[in-house]
Amino acid sequence: MIQFKTINDRIFSVIGFSLLFAYLLSFLFEGQVLYSILAYHDVHDSTYIVAAIVAHFAGLFSCGYLVKSPIMAKYTMLSSMGVCLIATVPYFFAPSALWLAGLIVSGYAGGFAVASWGYFLKAYTPKNERIKSCADVLIYSNIIMIAVNVVAINLSPFIGLTLSMFCLVAGMALIWILPIDKQEGWREETESKFNVGIKKPLMMLCLFVVVITINSGLMYQVINPAFEHLKELTSWYWAVPYIAALAIMRNLSMKANRSIFLYVGMAMIMGAFISFMLLGRNASDYLVVDTLMLGACGIFDLFWWSIIGEMLDYTENPVKVFGTGLSANVFGVLCGGVVGMAVTSIQLPSAEVAVIALTVVCVTLVMLPTLNRQLVMVLKNHVYLASYDNMSMSQKAEIIQRTKTLEELTAREQEVLQHILSGKSNREIAETLFISENTVKTHARNILSKYDVSSRAELISTLLKNQSETF
Repeated sequence: MIQFKTINDRIFSVIGFSLLFAYLLSFLFEGQVLYSILAYHDVHDSTYIVAAIVAHFAGLFSCGYLVKSPIMAKYTMLSSMGVCLIATVPYFFAPSALWLAGLIVSGYAGGFAVASWGYFLKAYTPKNERIKSCADVLIYSNIIMIAVNVVAINLSPFIGLTLSMFCLVAGMALIWILPIDKQEGWREETESKFNVGIKKPLMMLCLFVVVITINSGLMYQVINPAFEHLKELTSWYWAVPYIAALAIMRNLSMKANRSIFLYVGMAMIMGAFISFMLLGRNASDYLVVDTLMLGACGIFDLFWWSIIGEMLDYTENPVKVFGTGLSANVFGVLCGGVVGMAVTSIQLPSAEVAVIALTVVCVTLVMLPTLNRQLVMVLKNHVYLASYDNMSMSQKAEIIQRTKTLEELTAREQEVLQHILSGKSNREIAETLFISENTVKTHARNILSKYDVSSRAELISTLLKNQSETF
C-alpha cells in the first residue's frame, strides 16, 4: 500500500510539473501561442520575447535564495502558478502596457514554480531513477505543447491561450494534493553522504550548458523563422524529433554507454547547421534540419536535467541547485537569441551562421573531458558518465596498477580502494570486509597518503586521468 502511494505521488508530481512546463513552452518561453497572438495583432517587437526570457532566468536563479523548506516549496509553486494564470489574462485583449508587465511577472513567477519542483523531484523519485522522471516531464510537456500549438496556429490563438491556461489550473490541482511529510529529514540524509562539494561540478556543468545552448537560441531566431511559411508542418513536427530522442535515451539499458550519445548530439548539431547552409527552404529540407537539431536538443536536455536531478542528493536546498542548473539553460538560449537577432538584423549569410554554431560545438568538445572528471567526483554511478564504476574488474585493476604511488599498496589497502571507488561509505566497507570502521579509516588515510592526494574526490580524479579511453 505504501509503495503504491509512493508511485502515485511520483506520477502526480511528474504530470503536475509537465502541465506547468507545457504552459511555459507553448506560451511564455518563445511559445507559438505567444507568437500567434503577436502576429494576430500585427505586433513585431522582440522586446516581449526577450523580457519573458530574462524574467524567467531571474526567477529560476533567485528562487533558491528565498525558498528553503518543503512547505515553502509547495506553496511557492502553487502561488507562482496562480500568478502566471492571472498575468496571462491581458493577452485576451488588445495590446497594452499590461502585455509586457504580464510577461515579466509570469516569467519571473514561472521561474519560481519550476525551481520549486526540485523539492518534489528529490522527494518522490528515488536516486538513479530521476533520469526517467526528467525524461517523462520533457516528453509529456512537449506532447501537450504540440497539441496546443496545432490549435493556436491552425484554429485560433485565443483557444490555444485558453488551453495553456487550463494546463496551469490542472497542474495546480495535482501539486495541491501532494503530501509534504515525506520530505522531512533531508538534512540527516544529506549529511550522511560523503563530504563531496557540488559547487565546482555544478558551475562547470552550468558553463557547459550555457555554451551548448547558444545554438538553441540561434535555432529560435535564425532557423525557425526561415521555415515559418511551412506552418502546417512546423506546428506539429517541430518537437517530434526531440520527443523521439528523449524516448530512446529514456529506455536504453542502464548499462548502455550514454556518454557516446553526447558526441552524437554534437555531430547532429553540426549536421543541422551545415544542412541549413546547403539546403533550400522546402518541407523536405525542414525535416532534415529540424530532425537533426531537435534530436540533439533532446539528448542534451536529458543529460543536464538528469545530472542536476542526481545532484539534489548532495544539497539541503534542492530548489537552489535545480533552479541554478536550469537557469544556465535559459541564459544560454538568451545569449543565442541575442546573437541570432543580431545575425538576422545584419542579414548574415547562412554559411557564417553555420560557422558560429560549429565554433560553439568545438568549444563544448574541449570542455567535455574536464566536465566528466568534475561530475564523476560526485556522481560516479550516473548513466551518462564514463566513470570508474562502469568499467569491468580487469579495467579497474589495470587503472589502479598504472597509477603511480609513492609506496606500494598492501593487499588489504587494494581491497579497501576498490570499495572506496565503488562509492561505499566507511561503514559499508567495514561490514563487507568484516573489519572495524576505524581500521577502514586507517587504510583510507594510508591510501590517500600513498597517492599523494588529500581527499576521495582528488583520488578519483587522479585515477580517471589514467583511463585509456576518455569520455
